[in-house]
Amino acid sequence: MRVDKFLKASRIMKRRTIANELAANQRVEINGRVVKPGKEVMPGDIVGVTFGSRKIEFRVLSTEEPKKKKDASEMYEIVGEYKVKEDNLEGSQAL
Repeated sequence: MRVDKFLKASRIMKRRTIANELAANQRVEINGRVVKPGKEVMPGDIVGVTFGSRKIEFRVLSTEEPKKKKDASEMYEIVGEYKVKEDNLEGSQAL
């Protein structure tokens, strides 16, 4: 499954276009590497998404689209959440 579609299906992002823009602006990483919106995500991958001054990392558990909204959270598990300095998006601190 494409990373932009995964972010939408798992309800991490509300809209796929926003997930696509984040990836196009180098705000999405898979296993520590910045990726484009079309990059395939697999179970076991660690995905990092930077929203403004916050970065969230999660492990992909499943790439099957959930049938119900409440099942979307079973697609991933949160690994960490960090505060990112606005002037330097590469340096981060744990919350």
